[in-house]
Amino acid sequence: MGLDDKIDNAAQKMGGKAKEATGAATKDEGLRTEGQMDQAKADLKQAGEKVKDAFKKD
Repeated sequence: MGLDDKIDNAAQKMGGKAKEATGAATKDEGLRTEGQMDQAKADLKQAGEKVKDAFKKD
């Protein structure tokens, strides 16, 4: 996984956590859900990058 990809995924995940926390604090379920979705997308991207890396090592 490239460093740029790691940074992008981490930024997306942190942004998602911030959205989720803000949504929870303001009782905005839409924002909270959006934050959770952003975190899930970042996790999926990271998993995909790990799979690509695993195939490159062989």
